[in-house]
Amino acid sequence: MILTGPEIVRRMGQDIRIEPYDPSLVNPNSYNLRLNDELVVYKNHELDMKKGSETEIIKIPPEGLVIEPGRLYLGRTVEYTETFNLVPMLEGRSSIGRLGLFVHVTAGFGDVGFRGYWTLEISAIQPIRIYPFVSICQIFYHTIEGEIVEYKSGKYQNNKGIQPSLLFKELEKS
Repeated sequence: MILTGPEIVRRMGQDIRIEPYDPSLVNPNSYNLRLNDELVVYKNHELDMKKGSETEIIKIPPEGLVIEPGRLYLGRTVEYTETFNLVPMLEGRSSIGRLGLFVHVTAGFGDVGFRGYWTLEISAIQPIRIYPFVSICQIFYHTIEGEIVEYKSGKYQNNKGIQPSLLFKELEKS
């Protein structure tokens, strides 16, 4: 089951924490999250799963930034979230999708107990000007059946900023 907007509001401070919280961002069954004013891009065209990749930060100015197709841009939400006893999920807003902008490649699924900012995997079908602090995606919450085991990974939990892939840390162990 997916929580309704009023149920999201009711569970704020209990199972759900969103900071900063703005009641105007509540939807019928989700909450809009905004794009922060920085992006991270990988410096190399070819990436290696077994190695960390160098990145650089791009600031999104108030007048916007044109992003190009064929390049992955990592962003993050303005909002820090915590979720307990529910599964948080992230999707792009339909108005954003209708501009040919993807906000996540595959990582729209959160884990019970996740705490942090959401890293967005942004790509575009055609050149598009994006702006800081725009409502770019929405978080929604599923109820759970069964015993809950909270997310405890050290890779992305309690992150403070945009997180490039840390898959190489898993592969170092094998």
